[in-house]
Order: sequence, then structure tokens, then C-alpha cells
Amino acid sequence: MNFISIQNIDSLDKWVKQALKIKKNPLKNKKLGKNKALVMLFFNSSLRTRLSTQKAALNLGMNVMVMNFGSEGWTLEYEDGAIMNQGASEHIKEAAAVVSQYADIIAIRAFAGLVDKEKDNAETVISGFLKYATVPIVNMESATGHPMQSLADAITMAEHKTKHRPKVVLTWAPHPRALPQAVPNSFVEMMQKQSTMDFVITHPEGYELNPEITKDSIIEYDQDKAFENADFIYAKNWSNYKEYGQITNSDPNWTVTADKMKLTNNAKFMHCLPVRRNVIVTDEVIDSENSVVIEQANNRTYSAQLVLQKILENVK
Repeated sequence: MNFISIQNIDSLDKWVKQALKIKKNPLKNKKLGKNKALVMLFFNSSLRTRLSTQKAALNLGMNVMVMNFGSEGWTLEYEDGAIMNQGASEHIKEAAAVVSQYADIIAIRAFAGLVDKEKDNAETVISGFLKYATVPIVNMESATGHPMQSLADAITMAEHKTKHRPKVVLTWAPHPRALPQAVPNSFVEMMQKQSTMDFVITHPEGYELNPEITKDSIIEYDQDKAFENADFIYAKNWSNYKEYGQITNSDPNWTVTADKMKLTNNAKFMHCLPVRRNVIVTDEVIDSENSVVIEQANNRTYSAQLVLQKILENVK
């Protein structure tokens, strides 16, 4: 069993309920991972993902090895048949096979380059390990998705929803750097599995996500209108998908403010973190009692633990 995308979840409702059970007793399956090793490979920086996944593995009794591949590993070649007379020192064929000998599960974090859309959509790093590794692979954020984050988001909303059919809004917000679409992509895919929630995406015109992911999701270009009667506001920046990786809008009017939150149904504020204060969201909002960003981060442990537990239960 691999965990690569939200589409690997057969029943989101069941998974969320299982994660909430784990949260109540995180050490219940401490023996499940005995003598099993999780190897975590980071091609990009991390705080919550690294610590929460490592804690999840420790809760299951696993041994954990962590490698910052970008600074500590050889540069990898991914193309079959490549003549390796340039920068890359090692081919993914050998690297994946070798790491598989040390690991029972390999977890990988590798962001989008935001230069070549086709390359990013092909998920070069994750796909290479999937092809040549001989143990299960876990996605800790790839070029196009961050499924463990969105599973944690689903857990958080389940804990905080106060009515049967809440309204959830994913809102774009400005950012000084070009960011990938991975988090919003997985959040959209997760919301499409929610049968008892209304979902709206709001962003400036031209900032549409990959239409193959958003599909029939409602898109509202008027942020104020989208916020009306919302129960959850999830703020996130992403760079332009059409003009790939570009910042074509920096309008500060899209920052989530207290006045905008007044349009909602006393909505909870969500963000995956790290967050640019007073750019993405004002201090007044993120520091309010309706902000659940710290709880979201805590739930990253239980989303990761559920994924690892399911894999371990299937590992011989």
C-alpha cells in the first residue's frame, strides 16, 4: 500500500473517525511498528511535516531515519537511458533500490519546481521512487499534492463543525513568493469527498487551479460574496497555474481581515502554516479564538499515524 494522494482514501468519513480514535489513545498500537524502520527523505524544508510524521512513527514504535536529501544526498538523475556526464551523480534506479533495503516505509517530501509544468505534473521524484523502490511510499508533499495535510484538515473540520452541512471556503490570499498548488489541490480533492459540506473556492480571475482537479467545484471570484455565511475559511496562496509559477496578482484586498470574517457565520479560520502574518491573514484573525491553525498542526500527527498504521497492517 502506498499513500500518494487523497484518491488513496477509500472512505474519508471512516478514515477521519479512525484518526480521531487514534488521537484519543495514540500509543495503543505502540507494538505495531516494532523493528520496523521509516526512512524520511526531505528534498525541501519542513517543520510540521517532519516532526509530526516522526512523532507518528514513534507512537507506533517505529525506528526513524531522516535525511535532508537536498544538502546531504547525491544529486539524482531520473531519466531512463540518461548519459550521466553532467551534474547528477546517482540514478534513481540505484538510490530507490538501496534506500528500500534500509526501510520498511519511505516517506518523501519534494516540492514543485514551478518552472516546468509538465515535469511537475509528472511528479518526477515521487514517480521515480514508486517505480524503483520495493517498499511502500508515503507522500509528505509532492509537486502537486499534500494529502496528509488535507487529511489533517478533514480531521480538524470534523472536530469543529457545529451543524450538519457547513459551508467551507478555500480562499486565495497574496504572498511575496511564488508557491506551489499542492496544498490547495489536495484540499479540493478532499472536499470533493465530503458529501455533507458545501464548498466554494474563491480567488482572483486568472488564478484557477488545474481544472482536472477542481472539476465541478464552485468558483466565486468575489471574495466577500464567497465569505457570506461560511463556517470555515481556509486561506492559502498559490502561484498562477496558467502562467505557470508566476505571481500575476498581489492585491492586498485579498488578505483575510476581521471585517471579512464578520461576513461569515462566525467561521473558524484555517491555514496549513507557515503563514505570512498581515499578508495572508491579519494578526487579529489568526490570533482570535476562532483560529484553529495550531490544532490543525497538531492533527498532522494523527493523519500521519493513521497512514503509517494502515501501511504497517499490510506489511508482511
